[in-house]
Amino acid sequence: MPSTQQVGGSVSEDQDVTVGVDTHKDVHVAAVLDQTGRVLATRNFPTTMRGYAQLATWAESFGTVAKVGLEGSGSYGAGLLRFLTDYGLTVVEVDRPDRSTRRRIGKTDTIDAESAARAVLSGRATGTPKTRDAHVEMIRALRVARRGAMKARIQAGGQVESLIVSAPEPVRQLVRGLAGKKRIRVCAALRPGTVSDPATATKLALRSLARRWLALQAEIDDLDSHLAALVTAAAPYLVALPGVGIDTAGQLLVTAGDNPHRLHSERAFARLCGVAPIPASSGRTDRHRLHRGGDREANRALWRITLVRMRCHQPTKDYVTRRTAEGKTKTEIMRCLKRYIVREAFTHLAPRPTEQAPWPGATTDGRRVHRHDRDTANTSRRR
Repeated sequence: MPSTQQVGGSVSEDQDVTVGVDTHKDVHVAAVLDQTGRVLATRNFPTTMRGYAQLATWAESFGTVAKVGLEGSGSYGAGLLRFLTDYGLTVVEVDRPDRSTRRRIGKTDTIDAESAARAVLSGRATGTPKTRDAHVEMIRALRVARRGAMKARIQAGGQVESLIVSAPEPVRQLVRGLAGKKRIRVCAALRPGTVSDPATATKLALRSLARRWLALQAEIDDLDSHLAALVTAAAPYLVALPGVGIDTAGQLLVTAGDNPHRLHSERAFARLCGVAPIPASSGRTDRHRLHRGGDREANRALWRITLVRMRCHQPTKDYVTRRTAEGKTKTEIMRCLKRYIVREAFTHLAPRPTEQAPWPGATTDGRRVHRHDRDTANTSRRR
């Protein structure tokens, strides 16, 4: 049964209230605050459709729900997010409280729910959660399966190599001079027979690992075919950019979500990807460095795109040569290139029916110039 704790005094149904929710696997904890920050009540709800409906009805009994602050909207709170969005309430994504706050006021589920509501009420939390209801959510789910299969395949391949290194000489002779898939196929075709000595046991182990590797490769190929179709349909202009492949484009789409318009500018997307330059000056040194927060997988995708362009894209190669002659290090040059790639990719996160600017403030060629990053603006003009 849900447990309720009434905190405040009389409640007016005409007032606006703010709700904070601390999400968990089995139970969500909600807290309701009035516009002065007074806690009106707290209550636990089961993580079922009935529990979601009870939470919404209970919150509306205190007045008009202005906003709902939801912690963990991408994990335990995903189901509640979908319900509240369909219900018509405005949901704001809330980060977990920082460690200094928790050390000062302690931690309970009720305190976390109240903190989420206060973050929304004060304006500290303003992010719009990902909707997770269209193409990008399908891409995200398939990428989870592909990433697991890739890790398992790499592990199986490493185990094959380690077994061959220490295998008896008759076994090593069978695969000597072979590498890659040829070695895997030979190992998968081994016929060890009865396990009676280390050689036959090693053959059996190699056959098992090689067949596992081939099965995982077939699984990856199947997932790649589905991902290629989904990513191309979701963002054809993004995939067409130099150095951008299906895997890197899929990661950038997942980072932005099914509703990329929730990002108010490409600067916000750069911050989300961890490539927004931040000041790192001291004394006579005037420089910037990369922001180390954000989605590290998106940062990794941008790093891969940058490497491909530095090797194969002539305008990028010319830019690297020029900046190197000016005394910039490779790290600083890659920072500028990452920032430009984010600017370029932001305008192509969704298919465009016309050649009009897709986002407010963007030009039709997808370029933006900001004073805070003159290095990448120069890169954009050269391209």
